[in-house]
Amino acid sequence: MSSPTRKNYGQALGHQGKLAQGTLKVGDSVDAEIDQARRNRIRLNHSATHLLHEALRQVLGEHVAQKGSLVNDKYLRFDFSHFEAIKPEQLRAVEDLVNQQVRRNLPVQTEVMALDDAKEKGAMALFGEKYDDHVRVLTMGDFSTELCGGTHASRTGDIGLFRIQSESGTAAGIRRIEALTGEGAIASLHQQSDLLQEVAHLVKGDSNNLTDKVRAVLDRSRVLEKELQQLKDQQAASESASLSSKAQLVNGVKLLVSQLDNVEPKMLRTMVDDLKNQLGSAIIVLATAADGKVSLIAGVTKDLTDRVKAGELIGSVAQQVGGKAVVVRIWRKRGEATSTPCLRH
Repeated sequence: MSSPTRKNYGQALGHQGKLAQGTLKVGDSVDAEIDQARRNRIRLNHSATHLLHEALRQVLGEHVAQKGSLVNDKYLRFDFSHFEAIKPEQLRAVEDLVNQQVRRNLPVQTEVMALDDAKEKGAMALFGEKYDDHVRVLTMGDFSTELCGGTHASRTGDIGLFRIQSESGTAAGIRRIEALTGEGAIASLHQQSDLLQEVAHLVKGDSNNLTDKVRAVLDRSRVLEKELQQLKDQQAASESASLSSKAQLVNGVKLLVSQLDNVEPKMLRTMVDDLKNQLGSAIIVLATAADGKVSLIAGVTKDLTDRVKAGELIGSVAQQVGGKAVVVRIWRKRGEATSTPCLRH
């Protein structure tokens, strides 16, 4: 049986859990065992939370107050009041200050005293929290003094290493920090180191020139993307030029309907604009299929919009292939469908 829940019964503590196997009845004797490895990880995370609270107050200001926290054997989460996102240099200063206290190996001491005496000692209490007449005061050397009834490390050096994983906002004026300690923090460093080595290998660099190598790859990528777009534009212009000759005259109006192969859906817009310029006055419907979807676009030159509604036109065609029309602008409509059978009809 595991016992994840603890409740206070006066001065006694009760544990609640679910029986995993066997039976249990009133009067049975049981042996209680603590998962020491798990408990130790919780102790480290809890003590680090207190160091984090004070570090935030020293770096950001005394307006910082705890608004919530989560401490388990994997990580710690701390919510606090602050009016803006923490700048990277501030976050680094907070992390450095906590690790400085870890290296100082300060003694972590607890003492039960009267609430008034605890306040006189300067112990921080949570705003709005109700306390008994006698409280437990947690002191970490000369760095932190707070009211706390939880389990803690014997000295701050037991924490080993403190590492912030993320900082975010949870509500107006409330920020959240998630962090790791001890072995979890070291594992995080190893993971980051492995990732940097992998990136360095991919760009044929090392830790000394990794930034320059990555920047060069990104610069080259932007150049290639620009060149590729130019080629696509040229392809679209060439396709448009060959298509314009296929337009047919129907009731005195030029009509061009065509299915295109190996043309990206987003290129259809450019091609419709080119064709409208070339034809002057026309109704145009283009289609292309890719990844199991049919992309359709209808273009109607402005002089014909009173006679032919592009939205109705593309809507009708889209229904034939099981899709819906999407408005792009007043005289041009675009739609997508999920099947292709009707395209060949």
